[in-house]
Amino acid sequence: MRAISRYIFRQLFDATVFVTIALACAIWLTQSLRFVELIINRGLSLGVFAYLTMLLLPTFLTVILPIATLSAILFVYNKLTIDSELVVLRAAGMSQGSLAKPALLLAVLVSVICLSLNVYFLPTSYRQFKDLEFTIRNDYSAILLQEGVFNTLTEGLTVYVRARESNGELLGVLVHDNRQPTKPVTMMAERGAMVASDSGPRVVMFKGNRQEIERASGELSLLYFDRYIFDLGQFTDEIEERWREPRERYLHELFFPDYESEADSYYADKLIAEGHQRLANSFLVVAFVFVGLAALLSGQFNRRGQLRRILVAAGLVVAIQSAGLGLHNLTSRLPAAAPLIYLNVLLPILISTIVLTHRPRRRRVGSTPRAAMGAG
Repeated sequence: MRAISRYIFRQLFDATVFVTIALACAIWLTQSLRFVELIINRGLSLGVFAYLTMLLLPTFLTVILPIATLSAILFVYNKLTIDSELVVLRAAGMSQGSLAKPALLLAVLVSVICLSLNVYFLPTSYRQFKDLEFTIRNDYSAILLQEGVFNTLTEGLTVYVRARESNGELLGVLVHDNRQPTKPVTMMAERGAMVASDSGPRVVMFKGNRQEIERASGELSLLYFDRYIFDLGQFTDEIEERWREPRERYLHELFFPDYESEADSYYADKLIAEGHQRLANSFLVVAFVFVGLAALLSGQFNRRGQLRRILVAAGLVVAIQSAGLGLHNLTSRLPAAAPLIYLNVLLPILISTIVLTHRPRRRRVGSTPRAAMGAG
C-alpha cells in the first residue's frame, strides 16, 4: 500500500509543479509589462528589470500554489477514476483515508511553503521590490536630466545631456544659467555624474569650461576646470519617507502597529486584517484539497469521468476565495469579524470530512426477489 501511496503522491507532486510553473510564467509575463515604462523612460537595464520582476514571485506563489494543488488533485484523481484504478484499489481493500492520504500529505507540504512565504519571504521580497521601484522612479538623473533633451529645471536654467551611460555617467553636459539676465553663465563639460548629498542632488562635471558674459560691458570671462560642482538641491522638492504598505510588513508589524505613527494609527484595522488574512491563506490549500477530495472520492463511480463534480469543486473554491476577500474587507472596517476569516477555511474542511467519511446505507437485497419467486 505504501508503494501505491507513493505512486499517487508522485503524480500529484509532478502535476502541482507543472501547473505552478505554467501559471507563474504566465502571470510573471503579464505583470512585467507594467515595468516597460521604466526601461524606456528611466533607462533601466535588463538585469535590474529581471531582478525587479523576480521579487514579485513570492506574491504570485501565495495565490498560485493553492490553485495549482487543487488542479493537480482534480486531474490525477479523475484520471485514476477514468482508468478504473480507483475501483481496483478499493477492491483491494484501500479505504477512503488511504486514498486521500497522498493528497493530504501534499496539502501539508504546500501549506508549510505558503506559511513560510506569508510569514517571511513575501514581506521581505515585496519590501525590496517597493524600495527599488521607489528609488528608480525618484532617480534624479532620470527625472531631471533626460538625455538628448533641453531640460528646463526652473525659469532661466536649462540643462542638456547628450547621452547617459548605463552606469549613470553623463556625457556632453551643458548648463545655461540665465536667471540673472545681466550676467548669463554657460558651463560645458565632457562628462559628469549626478550624486546625492544632504542638501540634495548635485551635478559633478569634469573637464569643461565656465563662460560668463557681462552684458553691460560685453566682457567675457572664461574659466577652464577639471572638476566643477553644480548644486540642484534648490530646484527639487524633498522626497518624503515612504510609508510601508501592509504587504511589506512582517506579522509582528501587522498585529502590533506603531500607534505613535499617524499613518499606522489611521490604518491599524487594515494592518491587523492583513495579518489575519495572511495566516488564514497559509492553510487555504488544505481547504481546497478537502473540497477536491470530497468531490471526486465520494459518491458513485462513473467511468466516463466526473466533469460535473469537478465543476462543483471549482465553483466551491471560487466561492471560498471570494468569501475570503469579502471577509478581509469586512475585517478592515470591523475588527471583530476576524474569526470569520479562519471560519472560511475551517468550515469547508469540516464539511468535506463529513462527506468523505459518510457511508451511504446499502440496500438489502436477496429477500425481496426470493419472496417474489415464492409468491409466483
